Amino acid sequence: MKALLSKPPSGWLRPWRRWTLWTLLVVLVAALLVTLVWLAGRYEASQVQTRLERDTADAISDIRAALTRNVQSLQALQSNTPTPGSWALEASTLLREHREWVRLEWRDNALNLLAYADTPFRAPVFSRLGRDNAQTDIGLACASARRFSGPAYSSSYFLPQPDGLGMEVMELCLPLANAGKLTGYVLATYSLQEVLGDLVGRQITRSQEVSFTEADGTRLALYGSSRRGSRVFTAQQLLDLPGHTLVLRMDNWRAAPDLFPNVLTALVTAMSIALVSVLVLLGKDMRRRQRVERDLADALAFRKAMEDSLVTGLRARDLQGRITYVNPAFCQMVGFSAEELLGQSLPAPYWPPERVSEYQERQAVRLAGQHSPPREGAESVFMRKNGSRFPVLIIEAPLINAQGMQTGWMSAFLDISEQRRVEELSRASQERLQATARLATVGEMASLLSHELNQPLAAISSYATGSMNLLQHEPPGATPVMADLGLAMRRIAEQAERAGKVIKSVHDFVRRREQEREAVAPQALLDAIMPLVYLQARKLYVRVQTRLDDGLPAVLCDRTMVEQVLLNLARNAMQSMDRPEIAERVLLIQVRHAASSGNNRWLEFSVADIGPGIPDEVAQRLFTPFFTTKAEGMGLGLSMCRTVVEQHGGFLGFQPNQPTGTIFKFTLPARKAASPYGTNA
Repeated sequence: MKALLSKPPSGWLRPWRRWTLWTLLVVLVAALLVTLVWLAGRYEASQVQTRLERDTADAISDIRAALTRNVQSLQALQSNTPTPGSWALEASTLLREHREWVRLEWRDNALNLLAYADTPFRAPVFSRLGRDNAQTDIGLACASARRFSGPAYSSSYFLPQPDGLGMEVMELCLPLANAGKLTGYVLATYSLQEVLGDLVGRQITRSQEVSFTEADGTRLALYGSSRRGSRVFTAQQLLDLPGHTLVLRMDNWRAAPDLFPNVLTALVTAMSIALVSVLVLLGKDMRRRQRVERDLADALAFRKAMEDSLVTGLRARDLQGRITYVNPAFCQMVGFSAEELLGQSLPAPYWPPERVSEYQERQAVRLAGQHSPPREGAESVFMRKNGSRFPVLIIEAPLINAQGMQTGWMSAFLDISEQRRVEELSRASQERLQATARLATVGEMASLLSHELNQPLAAISSYATGSMNLLQHEPPGATPVMADLGLAMRRIAEQAERAGKVIKSVHDFVRRREQEREAVAPQALLDAIMPLVYLQARKLYVRVQTRLDDGLPAVLCDRTMVEQVLLNLARNAMQSMDRPEIAERVLLIQVRHAASSGNNRWLEFSVADIGPGIPDEVAQRLFTPFFTTKAEGMGLGLSMCRTVVEQHGGFLGFQPNQPTGTIFKFTLPARKAASPYGTNA
């Protein structure tokens, strides 16, 4: 039984594990395929990026080497102490060999122009704005050259052209010295566009886009192939020149790497697809078994959840009496864990030691199969782990397997200790209220008898007194019979007076109960009678509702008598609804604030039903003693209730309920609030 209820069968586990392994294999193959393709793409991209960075570094190296050779060529212009004319002629020759130069100038120490030459490959670049606009850049470059004692470069600037276009240029200032003394400067104006086109290798610019940019990414000059492809690879290198720094950026526009970049990846992909296809075919063969296993798992999960939610303890034993299963409710009931109970044989650890022999005899008969357990169950006593005893109701049935063979016994346990406590409390409350009712009935009867007998006793005493007065004026010579008659009259008057005193003492004894009052919360009055009200309500299928206003004060009353009044009114209301035509039976008990008179505060108790109501002819005699509409009634219930309420200074009345039924209401005085001086206000 333990294997059936607490663990899935091994036949269920094996297909589940098989399916899990197949699923993991499929996931692994798919992950391997995706990872392989992704790594191939990443590898190809890394190769492209590596080649691009290598080309960028080569381009930087080519530019630096070319700029160094250019400086040497400019220095060679001054080797033979030239005149401005000869210098201009040699400069023009040099410009034909270097397209990156657009102008060469020879200036003195004060940067005055001595000679110059423009490139023959384009119109003079300074024809539109003049050379004076670049004087600031020239001054900064030559100042840096003097500081470095060598060539220095200026920041690049944009130079508009007559054709509406323009170019980005920078100045090279080369200081000239003779015997350690500065004699002038040679200025070379570089076109950044031509620097990229002539100083960078053709194999680099053929397939890539090369540009000079500023630090913020602004393009200054661009050279190379046009964009082809949807994916760009970028590499950047700093061209650190004396006095100025440029950023060389190289972009390689390529198509995104193919899904299968090489034959090996395609082959592995094909094999993986074939393997997945085989797995799909195997999966189809497993679906029917998996569906059955899933249904079995759902059934076991549902049964487990249902057993865990029960408040009824469940225990299974095999034919040898060993415990094979217990649910959480049973463990909580006896205080032992499932590990402590499973596998235990007789005697059970929750058996009281004083009843072990009795229980063993009963279990021996049960396990032998000689006696079937009663279907209504049997009561017994169990012991918790802490040693406390509690009553239980045991219901047992044979445990039958799928083959129809008995494999043990299944038992259900109900902890009835709370039920026994409630029954004991209800019995004690019933006895107390019955005693109170009898006492109230006796008091009511004594009060009624004293009220009814006072008048005839008073009449007897009056007649006896009058007769004695008449006998005192009897004529002389009366017979002795008259004297005896007078004595008898005096004896009658004495006995009548004595009977009146006895009745008065009984009446006073009953009236003394009204002094036995205490402050009781309205909720406490209802709590005392609700167990008895609920007992009768269950029998008559009545739904009981209670409503109490917030902040109700305590009432000053004889608690027992007021409880009896509430119980009598509730019982009468429920009995009035005991009719077949009333399907929805509701009893409403309500307590709320009543109107106050002066410094006195009152609470109103009401009991409402939805019965047929009270006819007019019955309503006129409803509170009359010994009047009743019940075959077994005495006619003292409502009369006693009114007497009790009036003894407390309240009023008991009734009114029709809407749309049908009757509401009985009575008032009781509320306890006065304490004054700030410590006395009752």
